[in-house]
Amino acid sequence: MKVNFIVEDFLFFKYVGCATAAKMLFSELNTFGDLTLLWNSKDKECDLVHFHTFGPMALLYKKLSGGIKVITAHSTPRLNEKNLAFSSVINAFYPSIYRSFDHIIAISERCRGEVIEMAPAVPCTLIPNGIDISPFHRYPERRIRFRKRFSIKDDQRVVLTVAQQTPRKGIFDFLDVAQKCPDVMWVWVGGFPYSFFSKEFSRIQKMKRSSRANVIFSGFIPDITEAYNGADIFFMPSFAEGMSIVLLEAMANELPCIVRDIPEFREIFKDDGLYFKTIDEVATIVSNQERLQKVVSLSKRLVHNYDIHRIAERHRILYKELINR
Repeated sequence: MKVNFIVEDFLFFKYVGCATAAKMLFSELNTFGDLTLLWNSKDKECDLVHFHTFGPMALLYKKLSGGIKVITAHSTPRLNEKNLAFSSVINAFYPSIYRSFDHIIAISERCRGEVIEMAPAVPCTLIPNGIDISPFHRYPERRIRFRKRFSIKDDQRVVLTVAQQTPRKGIFDFLDVAQKCPDVMWVWVGGFPYSFFSKEFSRIQKMKRSSRANVIFSGFIPDITEAYNGADIFFMPSFAEGMSIVLLEAMANELPCIVRDIPEFREIFKDDGLYFKTIDEVATIVSNQERLQKVVSLSKRLVHNYDIHRIAERHRILYKELINR
């Protein structure tokens, strides 16, 4: 069974979640003995081609290649809003693109509903993103290294966010809550993968320059496990998500996670998450150590549902079903 992965992992694509998710899945699927996996190959004789992006290169290959064509819907129009300055232009192409595939993989229940609405005639399977849990542990030396790099004291409480710097990811709420909690250090890891095409790029840059001393924008960090180890709390203020890889990583790294009360996070935590609707609620949760620690054991259990081996096995089963029809 020959499967070709098509991932435009260059330019801004290499900094967004779809490329990361595809690489993890590809690596794990390679451990199965009955698959021959290719990456951005020009081979036209594959049994199945699995697309993870649909930029110009991917759409060109789609016209030229044979085999069953599957796409993972890492993105939907909802996720471009408050993310890209030209989202309405890009969003207009989604329905026709998704309708042109043989099968669609949705990464969350909400994404599945959106995909079915755009492409009702195309079969759709729900398989969430997964992560390799093994690198994510508490390492004292990585905590020390991270804090030393950013001159953070050992006893300073650190709240971490890992995301693109866009309104969709909640950057304005991040800055607001940092003002309300001056005794806590707030660290944002991530940049602008879309550069000045990011929504409200200039406004965000201006607000960052005037942010308080308890706010750090680190940009890209080569070893993300250092950031998770350097933090005490993970904060996810996103207004919309597909299936957040960084949230799974934070959970695996035993960080209590404070998340906005949206359906995407309810799908993971059910009724047991540390949800917020207002900035004042965030400040209250951050100061409640007992409540924060209580959720850590829950996160450790839940994250195993998204172990990359389990997720890869679900893809392998789907590939076989599609090829053998």
